[in-house]
Amino acid sequence: MFKNPFSFNGRIRRLEYGLSYLIYFAYAFIAGGIGGLFGFIDDSDSTQNNLLIWLILSPALVFLIFQGAKRCHDRNNSGWWQIIPFYGFWMLFADGEIGDNDYGPNPKGLNYDFSEDKYDNSAATPIDDVDEDGIIKSEK
Repeated sequence: MFKNPFSFNGRIRRLEYGLSYLIYFAYAFIAGGIGGLFGFIDDSDSTQNNLLIWLILSPALVFLIFQGAKRCHDRNNSGWWQIIPFYGFWMLFADGEIGDNDYGPNPKGLNYDFSEDKYDNSAATPIDDVDEDGIIKSEK
């Protein structure tokens, strides 16, 4: 989990996406608390205050954008889909695509199994005595 968090490549699960939001909110709360405690951030609406808040929160916002793009990739969508209103909320609950998609392998490891030896048909015997309606004529 959290391999290359500042990269657009790959796919992440819902759990990692949800934890990314929790990390973002914890970072914002702690950074705001420390900034307010030491007087870097005050109640005024000054340009300097707004710039400082922006500089403090920008690494966390970039982290959230990267994680959102990878979650979009798990749904087999472009990372631009995260700018759709409420799509980030949808990504918290919607499951990813099973198997490989355009953006890489499934992070859960789930794949469709199409191997021929999965189903053993040796016990099945063909029925030859069937009439036109599909009814068996005689039991063997």
